[in-house]
Amino acid sequence: MLLHPNLRTRSSRALFAAAALCLAITGCTVGPNYQRPAVPPPPAAFKELPPPNPPNGSWKPAAPADTALRGKWWEIYQDAQLNALEEKVTVSNQTLKAQTEQYLQAREQIRVARSNYYPTLSAGPSVSRQKSSANEPSAVRGLTYSSYGIQGQVSWEPDLWGQIRRTVEQTRANAQASAADLANVELSLRSELALDYFEMRGLDTQKRLLDNTVSADTDYLDLTQVRFKGGVATDVDVAQAQTQLESVRAQDIDVGVARAQFEHAIATLIGTPASSFSLQFAPLDLPLPNVPSGVPSELLERRPDIAGAERRADAANAQIGIAISAYYPNVQIGGSGGFQSDNAGTWIQGPSSLWSLGGSAIELLFDAGRRHAITDQAREAYEMQSATYRQSVLNAFQEVEDNLAALRILDDESITQNRAVDSARRSLQISTSRYKGGVTTYLEVLTAQTTQLTNERTQADITTRQFASSVQLIKALGGGWDTTQLPKF
Repeated sequence: MLLHPNLRTRSSRALFAAAALCLAITGCTVGPNYQRPAVPPPPAAFKELPPPNPPNGSWKPAAPADTALRGKWWEIYQDAQLNALEEKVTVSNQTLKAQTEQYLQAREQIRVARSNYYPTLSAGPSVSRQKSSANEPSAVRGLTYSSYGIQGQVSWEPDLWGQIRRTVEQTRANAQASAADLANVELSLRSELALDYFEMRGLDTQKRLLDNTVSADTDYLDLTQVRFKGGVATDVDVAQAQTQLESVRAQDIDVGVARAQFEHAIATLIGTPASSFSLQFAPLDLPLPNVPSGVPSELLERRPDIAGAERRADAANAQIGIAISAYYPNVQIGGSGGFQSDNAGTWIQGPSSLWSLGGSAIELLFDAGRRHAITDQAREAYEMQSATYRQSVLNAFQEVEDNLAALRILDDESITQNRAVDSARRSLQISTSRYKGGVTTYLEVLTAQTTQLTNERTQADITTRQFASSVQLIKALGGGWDTTQLPKF
């Protein structure tokens, strides 16, 4: 079928108009598409994991079925008081609330960026009464008249070069980074609470030990005084026993300073005034739980700080595209329409209508290298964020290995220290028997007492450090978080 030349011309124009409209709507997206920065390949297993069945060891990794932390990680310690405190962090901690609001701000920025996809529309009436100058060289010279108008304006900047798309991409990545920051702050606060709690309970263990030692040293002083009155001991023995007792009492009192500080820190973490908060005396007699470490390749997906660094690299990459779009023309389409009359009765009528439609395309021809510098700056910012991401991965592996090593070594140290405590207790028993039998002076007993107390306090300190290292290991592993919890926008 042959078309009339006028019809072919009209068809060509229609196709051209449709193509132009398609280009205006879809455009193209300039700048590099994001690829996650490469990192060193993770090892098959963590280096510092202990052997499957460490000889005489009390700590070992979790069973294969428990390959990752889940949900409320603090519940693995099976401590009801800790569980109750951790539940208050989300509700009352002001630092967490501030970070939450920061995330919500970042989320709203996505809506702001997306709004630029659409035209802006405004409309409104106008009414005025005017008097022109009698000397004005115009047709309304010296006249007083009214003006009634109602107009609407529409303006649209089509995203031809992808500037808006890159901006949305950037704000989305920034919002996800803020969500990862929120998760990281929550993890830090919860782990800090657990650390302070176990440190406080470790001090309660120290206090129980010192209380028992004060009681035992009081009995030794009474025994020495009885022996002194019977002429068997000397006043030097009494003075040494008295000195030992008062020294331990001073240590017992001193523990209270650090305990009060940890208690106050816990109050702040759960959003409670320190002066109205207290925790009951509770020595650290819990069994040390097994912490599931998983495999190294999962670590990149389980650390919120790593996820935040990676999302910021994505945002920095999008900024390159935004910078490159400045090299292309700035196209705007606009129009207006409405009614205007000098008489209210003919205000909204056909003859009073008016309209205009137009567009512009402006290309910046010279800027003394400004766009080039901004683009280079964006590329360098991306390289910086990529390096930060890679470093955060390396730091994560170091933190996991550090705490795995700490737990493994502390377990060996605890076994050895337990033997030292047993030997010290046996030594004190022997020295006490020798002293009661008149074979030796009180100085030998005093030395044995000091040795036993030192070793028992070291043993209690090792236990506290084991719990602290387990909490830090959980934090280093991400506390059960993973990238699937990042919001999708």
